[in-house]
Amino acid sequence: MMVSERDTIAERVRLIQAAVRRAEARAGRPAGAVRMVAVTKSVPVERIQDGIDAGLTVLGENRLQEALPKLEALASAPVRWHFIGHLQRRKVRALIGRFDLIHSVDSVELAEEIDRRAREAGLRQDVLLEVNVGGEPTKTGFHPEALAGMMSVLASLPQIRILGLMTIPPPTPEAEQARPFFRRLRALAGEIAALRIPSVSMAELSMGMSNDYEIAIEEGATFVRIGTALFGARRG
Repeated sequence: MMVSERDTIAERVRLIQAAVRRAEARAGRPAGAVRMVAVTKSVPVERIQDGIDAGLTVLGENRLQEALPKLEALASAPVRWHFIGHLQRRKVRALIGRFDLIHSVDSVELAEEIDRRAREAGLRQDVLLEVNVGGEPTKTGFHPEALAGMMSVLASLPQIRILGLMTIPPPTPEAEQARPFFRRLRALAGEIAALRIPSVSMAELSMGMSNDYEIAIEEGATFVRIGTALFGARRG
């Protein structure tokens, strides 16, 4: 699905939502099975508001320092905020209670810190576990082969609620080449679900971005993270 630099944000939202619905239909999935996370990294508040006015309901931020003023400026907007970037343990305290879902829990140590800070705040934090499906040394995330063995430790943390998995596949020249990585994440979620661990759900799969989200939907994504296709190329 192509969008033009000349398209307004409202037109882009409409075109992408239509492409999402078509991908759901191709995969035999019900309409509405997939939710779009609008990636607002480097996007000014005014353009984000245009997107909200056009129907965006879930916003995703990569950097806490950039996100906090946006959360404040848009405090009355009818949206849910997701944290989708790499999260350092020293920043967890400032994040807890501000984001409905953290997509990028990439280690047991980070999960333990989130659990500790959530307990201090008197709340329970919803999270996804980030998986390095391509085994890339430059990326963080759990290794697929090791994650199942860590689930008992992760599931023992009472202040986090594991809802599923997230991945960013290796860069590929063609969107279709990302399919095996999305398929691997879906299979891993099935393997973990089969363990029937109390308090662990594998209902959510966050995978697919502007260049490959339709493939991700065909392979089971429930969240797709769309930035460039909505707001244009990043300027920072």
